[in-house]
Amino acid sequence: MLTTATRLRIQDILRRVAQGQSVSLQDRIYVNKFAEHDRTVNSWVNRARRMQLQQAPSKGLDGFLDDLDLGSEEEGDQYRGDLGDWFGNASPWLRRD
Repeated sequence: MLTTATRLRIQDILRRVAQGQSVSLQDRIYVNKFAEHDRTVNSWVNRARRMQLQQAPSKGLDGFLDDLDLGSEEEGDQYRGDLGDWFGNASPWLRRD
């Protein structure tokens, strides 16, 4: 359970992350400490990272997935149509099979 002051501080830090502003290492550690133990804070962190990468609100299906908190927060996690490309970064033994 977060206090109101803690929740507001976390949300302020994540707002700055989402807008691409600088955030100190201490603030990132502070937020990460709560994100490890609280699913809600973890979903806020993921949403802020996605917003930082997109820089524009998503529309359509992508916006719907973001609202459901199902989108990816990593830049490299893009859809790959070919199944062979899906395992492109896998170990050689896995690609071979």
